[in-house]
Amino acid sequence: MKSIAVTEPGRLQVVEVPEPMPTPYQVRLQTEAACLCNITDRKIIEGRFPGVENFPFLLGHETVGIVETVGDKVRNFEMGDRVIGGLLIPYESDQYDSAWGGFSQYLLAGDHQAMVDDGVATSDHGWLDTYEVMKSVPSYIGVEDAVMMCTWREVLSSFTDFDLKPGTDLIVFGAGAVGLSFVKFARLLGFNEIVSIDPNYHKREKALAMGATSAYAPDDVNISTLAIDRGCPFDAVIDAVGKEVVINAGIPLIGMGSSICIYGTLSSSSLSLEFGNGPYNFDIKVHQWPTRFLEAGAQKQLVEWVKDGQLSYSEFIDAEYPFQEIDLAFKEIKKSKPIKTLFRF
Repeated sequence: MKSIAVTEPGRLQVVEVPEPMPTPYQVRLQTEAACLCNITDRKIIEGRFPGVENFPFLLGHETVGIVETVGDKVRNFEMGDRVIGGLLIPYESDQYDSAWGGFSQYLLAGDHQAMVDDGVATSDHGWLDTYEVMKSVPSYIGVEDAVMMCTWREVLSSFTDFDLKPGTDLIVFGAGAVGLSFVKFARLLGFNEIVSIDPNYHKREKALAMGATSAYAPDDVNISTLAIDRGCPFDAVIDAVGKEVVINAGIPLIGMGSSICIYGTLSSSSLSLEFGNGPYNFDIKVHQWPTRFLEAGAQKQLVEWVKDGQLSYSEFIDAEYPFQEIDLAFKEIKKSKPIKTLFRF
């Protein structure tokens, strides 16, 4: 089968690799589509993602595919199911490591619940925590909405990790796919004021269309006085960019007992934070990795929103390529052009 490999930092290549074979608790998926994760995949491709260092490796983790082979002990997937989150981990190859390997024509998904029920949900039996979020979707959920749920589930689940509740006044730095998801879900969940900050005019307009009450460029002089102008500080600031300067820009905008919420894997093991510019008491909350049971649980609400027409991939996916053209897609992402890029297989 064909797969996408990162052969060295910054270099992508279509390669031929053996098709994966499912174990008794796995299904094999024929990949329908995948999406680039603008932040994580870019860090991986450029060699800046912690723990992914052994080039060459197979890339990709936002996927959806159709079940075409079912292991003997699988009880929660059926032939023809559309399944989110198939990967190639572990993947045995003399030539390639796996950075999840999702940009491949065939993938594997594990039956988490069957392994739990049989008392074998341990690493000794091949269980992985990612199995918990390898889930099928109802037949009325199309491939594009299904693959977007890889992003949507993690963002929606982080509302619980960040303890964000309806009625919150929120600032979101960054209006890529993650930042816009925060804006969209905050509006659907009944948040109060939602401010979006991003350098790209088109993305700021997207944020407003999704429910932001206002949107600013990062260099807008009005940002520093937002809390003063509205007469009270904000309850939370979300950094969906992953930069120290963004975190520090948010500290003066929050009040006593409020939160700075950092979303995504940090490239650096340390941060220099300007605590003196904020209130005496506030929280720093870091979400570098999904809480799996929350991520899995978020899918039900997302399916309902899609079914009711309140949420659609069309608000996010604005670029599409055959997966063989990933190198061109990556060049566009480096220019910060697309919000979300889809690959067809």
